Parts: sequence; structure tokens; C-alpha cells
Amino acid sequence: MHLFCHPGADVDAGALRKAVDDARGNGLQVVSVAIMGAKADVCFMILGEDLWALRQLQSRIQAAGFLVAESYVSVTEVSEYAAGMPEKMLQDRLFPTLPPDGKRAFCFYPMSKRRDESNNWYALSYDERERLMRQHGALGREFKGRIIQVITGSTGLDDWEWGVTLFGVHVDDLKECVYTMRYDEASTLYAEFGAFYTGLVGTLDEVLDATLA
Repeated sequence: MHLFCHPGADVDAGALRKAVDDARGNGLQVVSVAIMGAKADVCFMILGEDLWALRQLQSRIQAAGFLVAESYVSVTEVSEYAAGMPEKMLQDRLFPTLPPDGKRAFCFYPMSKRRDESNNWYALSYDERERLMRQHGALGREFKGRIIQVITGSTGLDDWEWGVTLFGVHVDDLKECVYTMRYDEASTLYAEFGAFYTGLVGTLDEVLDATLA
């Protein structure tokens, strides 16, 4: 779950710290991000298997005075085109450990596959879709070491089909990755993108200092 928030008039930083500490103690991962621009001030990216615990943390974040401006709900998954992928890579996709060390530049955006009259992804054969996605994946691997990508599925859960979260060393790395991959055939002909959120991953105190300054 991604929660994009603005601070309200009465933020209780102590209550927020307690909520995040409790959530981490209960097995959730909580990534805090200071968001650039006016769409939000802070993002809480929350991962865990207990959906009740995720929902409780959302309530406690709101009770601490943060107003949710936008949200996104999705699940980690392994692509249907991942046949033959090494087991460690499969496990890393299903159970990522975040945030990655040394990669504090952050970007999130939702996306879907196009289904209009001229370019309908779901009208393609499986073999053609697999070919395009293997080509897409090969291009993405050119950014190995510079970008950590977390793709989560949201069909039936939110307004788009996938959520894409990118972590990089520099904002320029994020920009180059997205720009380059938009020229890939699978993206050029078949991808639709939602709003982009960019920011800096930090400790909760770092993010609060930036947000409440």
C-alpha cells in the first residue's frame, strides 16, 4: 500500500513514530519518502502479508494528523512470463526487502496495458506478449545496479493494472530509465501511465523534518 499524504493542522509526530515502530514490530516494512512538488508531502510505502495490520497503520497515520491525498493498493507478484527465472529472483519479487541500501531517489507511477481498437494488448497471442515482455525485460536489465524496480499487481484492486516503484542513486537514473524504456515496443504501443510521484527516501525523522519544517 502506498499512501501519499499532506500534514494536517495538528500533526502528532510522536504518535506517528509509535505507529510506525509498532507496525515494524508486527512484521510490516514501512518506507518513508519526502515527496517533491505539490501532489503530496510524504509517502508511506507499506508492505506486509497481514492486510488488517496495513489497514490499522493507515488509520493510525491519519489519526496522527496526516491527510491522505492519494493512495494505491497492490500485491507483489511474479509475472506470467517469468518461466525459467532463478528461484532467488522469484523470491525477491514476491518478498522484497525495502528500501534498498544507497538508493534514496524514489519514483512511483501506476500503469496499464492499452486496449484500444488499433493496439489491444489483450488481443495479442501469449507468444507475442511473451516476446515483447522478454524484450522489455532485457532493456530494463541494462539499468541493473542503478535501479531497483518493484512492480506490483493491482488488477481488480485499484484503478490501474500495475504499480511501479523505482529506487535509484540519483533522480537522473530514474529519469533515464523511464525515458529509455518508453521507446521499447511493449511500452510505445501498449503502455498507459498514470501520475508520477518523485521524492527522497529517508528515515522517518528525516522525512518529518522536511515535511514539517
